[in-house]
Amino acid sequence: MTMDKIAIKVGTGKAACYRRWASKVKLVKDALIWMNRNQLELEKIPNTGSLRNDFLAVLKPHSMEEANAKLRVLGGLGTFWLDEEIEKKGITEIFGPWTEVNRTLIQRAMERGEISKKANVELVCKVLNSMATYRALIERKPPDKGLFIALIDNVVMPALKNPG
Repeated sequence: MTMDKIAIKVGTGKAACYRRWASKVKLVKDALIWMNRNQLELEKIPNTGSLRNDFLAVLKPHSMEEANAKLRVLGGLGTFWLDEEIEKKGITEIFGPWTEVNRTLIQRAMERGEISKKANVELVCKVLNSMATYRALIERKPPDKGLFIALIDNVVMPALKNPG
C-alpha cells in the first residue's frame, strides 16, 4: 500500500492525500478507526440476557470484500505501532470502541450473576482485541465469526466464570 495507490483508488492526487494525512501511519490509523466505528453500533449494544449471545450479536456479518479490505489495511501497518502518536492515543482510538462494548456486555453479565464478580474484565477485553489483531497481523487471515465463537467458548467464558 502506497500513497500513490491510495490517491489513484480515491481519484485524487497524492498531494491531496498528504494534505489530509501527513504520513501513511496517520492514514492507516484513520482507516482503522473508521472501519471499527462502522462495525459497531455503540448506541445499540445487544442485551439478549446471555453474555455469550450478546458477544455473538455484536459481530456483524461481513462480506469477504470487507474482511479482505481490513486485512489489507492491517497488512500495511509495518512500523505503525512504533509511531509516537499511535503509542500515546492511537491504540485507544482504534480499539476503544470494542473495549467499551465488551466491558459493557461483561458488566451486565456480572450484574445478572452470570459470571464471577472477581473476573478480570480489563484483561478479557485486551484478550479479545489481541486475538483479533493476532489473527490479522500474524496469521494474515481476517478475524471471522468462527474464531470469535471458539475464543468466547474456550477462553473468555471459562475465564469470566472461574477466575483464578
